[in-house]
Order: sequence, then structure tokens, then C-alpha cells
Amino acid sequence: MNDEFKGKSGKVKVMYVRGDDESSSRTGNPRTGKGAPRPDGDRRSSRNSEKPRGGRDRDVAGGSPWRTVSRAPSAVDDKPDYGGIGGKSGIDPEQIRRQRNEETRVYGENACQALFQSRPDCIVRAWFVQSVTPRFRDALKWMAANRKAYHVVDDAELAKASGTEHHGGVCFLIKKRPGIQVREWLAKAPEKDCVLALEDIGNPHNLGGIMRSCAHFGVKGLLVQDASLLESGAAVRTAEGGAEHVQAISGESFAEGLDAFRRAGYAIVTTSSHQGEPLAQAALPAKMVLVLGQESDGLSDTTLEQGDLSVSIGGTGNVESLNVSVATGILLAEWWRQNA
Repeated sequence: MNDEFKGKSGKVKVMYVRGDDESSSRTGNPRTGKGAPRPDGDRRSSRNSEKPRGGRDRDVAGGSPWRTVSRAPSAVDDKPDYGGIGGKSGIDPEQIRRQRNEETRVYGENACQALFQSRPDCIVRAWFVQSVTPRFRDALKWMAANRKAYHVVDDAELAKASGTEHHGGVCFLIKKRPGIQVREWLAKAPEKDCVLALEDIGNPHNLGGIMRSCAHFGVKGLLVQDASLLESGAAVRTAEGGAEHVQAISGESFAEGLDAFRRAGYAIVTTSSHQGEPLAQAALPAKMVLVLGQESDGLSDTTLEQGDLSVSIGGTGNVESLNVSVATGILLAEWWRQNA
């Protein structure tokens, strides 16, 4: 419906009132009414229409014809709510868990410098305290050029990001490296090759010390039951850059992995605190798998039975045994002396 009246200027002004049938056919913004076609038969500019004073159209007592229409439910409202995991209720929690399983945090200045030099593409995000940024100038330039997020934070924030107070001023969030299969390792193995096999060793500080000794003595392969253990922050930091010089090797099982190396011509050398040939008298093969177990229980009976040679490290006997990472360093030093 419409009504006409003349203002002081004598010009005709028109005010339109929408009926229910007209309002239902409009396709503009349902909240503001903008963007919809004008009523049929009218070609006037919107400047010629007049609204009540007071700004927004709103319902008032007395039945004003100017009405505000509530916005219809959006399609976004129909998305499933996953409980607000990580503050993003529209993200599947399985996707978040899968992503977190593929990532880990590493920290420590030497460890992060070596990681950047070795595999920068695995870096997802980084945190630094201001004092270390001059020594990471190349890393910062690379991350900026490759759109990798990094943050310069204080010590407390970095402790929260890394999960430890022993972060060394820097922390990287990285994509984990998967282990390679025994057959892949054997396809590229050198003529002289010492592989370390670790049975039930999970302490990250021991693993870090072992990787550091491996890097020093040129041992590059570690047969382990879980490759992700070598990527833990504490292990990588303790290795002081040595983690970048070793590769995790995986088999169908630990025993099957040892058997595959034996079939490929490797000697299986086991270790014991109380029995076996003294290390000083043993001839260590140029191609061997050195098997070590956890300090409390040592190697399992099944693994001991697979050994071609058993060696021990002599000492005073004042302690039950050496720390496994210390024993590894002594054993690898002897292999290096005989075969380097």
C-alpha cells in the first residue's frame, strides 16, 4: 500500500508499508531489509523514501508498520559441537589428536641449531627469548621468508610453551620423523656398520646420551621399538645436536628386526654386567648390531639367546652396573678403535 502527501516544497513524497506477502518475497538481508528489489511499479531512488526518525526501524507500542526481522538460523549453527577442544568447537577432535601425535616440541640451543641446519622444513612454529635471537638470525630470516610463525617471549612464556624450565632459550614445534624399515636400512648400509639395538630403553635422558655417543663414534642406525622416543624434547636436548646424525630403524618386532640383520650378515653382540667376554679382549666385528637393555633387568632371555657374541665391561664391582648411556659410550669407543 502507499500514501502520498506534499511537503513544503510541493514535491510529492511516498512512504511504503510492506505487507506480509511482500515481505516474504524479499530476498535481501533479513535483518536490515537492504539489498532487496523495490516494490513493483516503483523506480524511485531510496533517497525519496522516508523512515521514522530515531535511526533503526523497530517495533513500538501502537503497531508500527516498520518492522525488524530476526536473522534466520545460519547453516553454521548446524555444525556439530565437539566440546570446544582447543577453543575450536567446529574441529573434529580426532583430527586434533592425529595432528598432535605427528608433532613434538624440542628445545635447547645446540639441539635446535642442529635441527635447523639438518631439516628446517619440519619446523612448524618456534619460540625464542630475546637473548638468543642474534644466534638464530639465519633461522629467523628463513622462517619469515617461509611464513613459519615464531614468537619472541619471556622466560616464563617459553617455559609454558616448551613444558620445561630447561629450555635453553628456544623451542621448536616440529613434525616427527618416522622410523625406516630394516630392509630400507640394509639397502644402503656401508661395508663397516655398527647398529645399536635398544630393548625397553625409554628414559629420554639415557636416549639422548646414547644418541650423542652414536654421533661421536659414527653410529647412525638405532633399532628401537618406538621411533617417536628418539624425538622427545628431553632426549633431543640431551643429545646436544647428536639426534640429527642418527636414524630410527623399526622392524615388525624387536626380535624380527635382529633376525633380519643376522640374515644380512651382521653379528649380534649382546652385553651383560656379569658374564661374557671382557671388552678389552673381544674382537668386535666391523658389521654388527650391539644390543643393550635397561639397567634394572638387562636384556631379556629371548634376546640373549639371539646373540653371536656377549661382552662385558670390567670394573671394581662397587656398583651393580654402569648407566646404559655411559656403557654405550665405552662399547662404541672400542668398536671405533678396532674398525674406524
